[in-house]
Amino acid sequence: MRFVVDGMLGKLTRWLRLLGHDVEYSNNMEDKDLIGIAKKEKRVLLTRDFQLYQQAVGKGLDALYVEGQTEPERLAEISKRFSIRLEVDMKISRCSKCNTIVKPIVKEKIADKVEKNTLAHYDEFWMCPKCEQVYWQGAHWTRIGKILEKAQELLRTKS
Repeated sequence: MRFVVDGMLGKLTRWLRLLGHDVEYSNNMEDKDLIGIAKKEKRVLLTRDFQLYQQAVGKGLDALYVEGQTEPERLAEISKRFSIRLEVDMKISRCSKCNTIVKPIVKEKIADKVEKNTLAHYDEFWMCPKCEQVYWQGAHWTRIGKILEKAQELLRTKS
């Protein structure tokens, strides 16, 4: 899926990119810019601004007014509406910072970019070819898994 997301949904942007979705985001875009991108690039507009949502729908754009208050609620809501899988697949994951698909990289090539302790404890790494951000499934991975599990649980209970 391809999305354009308003400035109120920065965390959701990172989640969607992690899940492999192409997300255009800037926290300082004007409403007209968001609508323009959605129209020109055929992206779904995700917003917490009801007026912006109404404007987009009025122009015939695919849009979702995101009502969830927590990340699991928001992920479940989007998953339900767009049939998005709530599972991370690093083959399609995107950089949370710049939206580029991350690539596997041997740890020797990123030794100068991460802590020595991280190198000692982890073997699989991915790097963004554009901004060179390095990713690995570290201690935070448990928290990521729990949030996705909670979103899946919400999906099951609301279906």
